[in-house]
Amino acid sequence: MKKYVATRMVTMFGVLMITLLITVVLVGSNMDTILKQGIIFQVRSEITENPSIAESFSSVEEFERFIQTQIDQRIQILRLDEPWYSPQRIGVTMYKIMLLDFGHATFLTSDEGSSDVKDILFEKLPRTVLLFTTATIIISIIGIFLGAFSSSKVGSGIDRITSSFAIISSSFPVWWIGMLMIFLFAFTWQIFPARATPDIPSSDPKYIGSLLYHMALPLITIVMIGFGSWAYLVRNFMVGIMQEDFIIAKKTIGIKSQRIIYTHALKNAAPPIVTILALSLSGSLGGAIITEAVFDWPGMGRLYFEAITVMDLPVIIGATYLLTVFFLVSIFIADLLYGYFDPRVRTGK
Repeated sequence: MKKYVATRMVTMFGVLMITLLITVVLVGSNMDTILKQGIIFQVRSEITENPSIAESFSSVEEFERFIQTQIDQRIQILRLDEPWYSPQRIGVTMYKIMLLDFGHATFLTSDEGSSDVKDILFEKLPRTVLLFTTATIIISIIGIFLGAFSSSKVGSGIDRITSSFAIISSSFPVWWIGMLMIFLFAFTWQIFPARATPDIPSSDPKYIGSLLYHMALPLITIVMIGFGSWAYLVRNFMVGIMQEDFIIAKKTIGIKSQRIIYTHALKNAAPPIVTILALSLSGSLGGAIITEAVFDWPGMGRLYFEAITVMDLPVIIGATYLLTVFFLVSIFIADLLYGYFDPRVRTGK
């Protein structure tokens, strides 16, 4: 098991480094331009805020030379005078990103007014994790029990309803269902707010309660769309297991049907279910852009959407890195659980 864990950790780290390298290479030249523009803006802002500096120069040309000197010095300090594709630049950039040093956002800020990308990301990430982790847990619980029950009654009414609902719910785009839910429950019946962003500041003691209340409508929507396909997948995983000889033998000796379904059969179907659970959780965070944009949920998805809209590359890089790390951690945990439930995986047999 130790060898299996070590192998998976090395593999995940390699994937993370490759993803990070590709991201840095893709945005390298654009990032240089944005960083240099940011330095120019920062230097001129600092000088503008201190009029005595401008007054100390006798001519405009001398003043402009001073500004250019300050800009050049800061560019050299940040090594922006070297080509972005030089190994040293790429290595330093990757090292900083690994340490969560993403620099400062070009346009976006946190709710507290900070332009530090790390502050912005760690302000938004818990909200996305809260919404989608809660939704995934509820979806998986409903889906597992409904799917397991359907697998024991193949061809019955409940089985046909489950399969039909899975096909129908998976056919509709989440943004369309989201807009329909907002229209019904926010405007027609006025049960939930139309915007999932609380109106009070995050420093207010009532903010947590308000956030949970605003989370209700997107949570209901995600669960309603997702549990049908989950139930259908679990049902298909378990249909074959319910026909196995050891299950038939347990039925023959008189073990209760519910115990057979939810203990013996479900345990044997656990490895693929755990894999789907990990992929669903990490995939939901990656696909949060549309959902959060529709409901105006103040999380990573909406931040990603806003960063892409204004081309705020430091935020895009930081968000991509964090989502990649979260995805790899989810897959790593799934691999460990898969190895636990199925010893053949960790032994390579």
